[in-house]
Amino acid sequence: MKYNIVIADDEPITRMDLKEFLEEEGYNVVGQASDGFDAVELCKEYNPDLVLMDVKMPILDGMKASKVILKDNIAKSVILLTAYSGPEFIKQAKEIGVMGYIVKPINKPNLIPAIEVAIAKGREIQEIKKDIKTAKDKLEARKVIEKAKGILMETNNITEDQAYKKIKKLSMDKRCPMQDIASAIIMSNA
Repeated sequence: MKYNIVIADDEPITRMDLKEFLEEEGYNVVGQASDGFDAVELCKEYNPDLVLMDVKMPILDGMKASKVILKDNIAKSVILLTAYSGPEFIKQAKEIGVMGYIVKPINKPNLIPAIEVAIAKGREIQEIKKDIKTAKDKLEARKVIEKAKGILMETNNITEDQAYKKIKKLSMDKRCPMQDIASAIIMSNA
């Protein structure tokens, strides 16, 4: 499978070398940026599997750009490529949530495994986030339905089972989710 990658580095030669190397290895370089701002914009456009991000860049540095990219969920993972290996940089990278931190100079034996692991972990995290959102949505729907059942039980003097069946029947008749029917019941009794 060809993975989509964005390269962000303020050095044109570095970008060109990385692009050539990645394409030789079968990766698809969908965009190149010379600063963090453009990297964010490219991620909004392509939602890549991975961003290879230099730390020191103009306009928006790599750390801040990575933070935006990961917070806004516009790329699956980020690897920082940098000449800086100080503990403050590593600490900041961990806090942001990047999937890798490679100190330049970069070579094939170090880069390919890091890319593969970062992409796999990024996809795994995306699935977990999706599952969490689904669970939250179901819980929210459940809360709304429970509240609507309570209103129907009180206003119509019916059992919980009867209230549930009434919401379910309306949902089927109107061909819309039970949560929408429950919301309407709540609004009409507010």
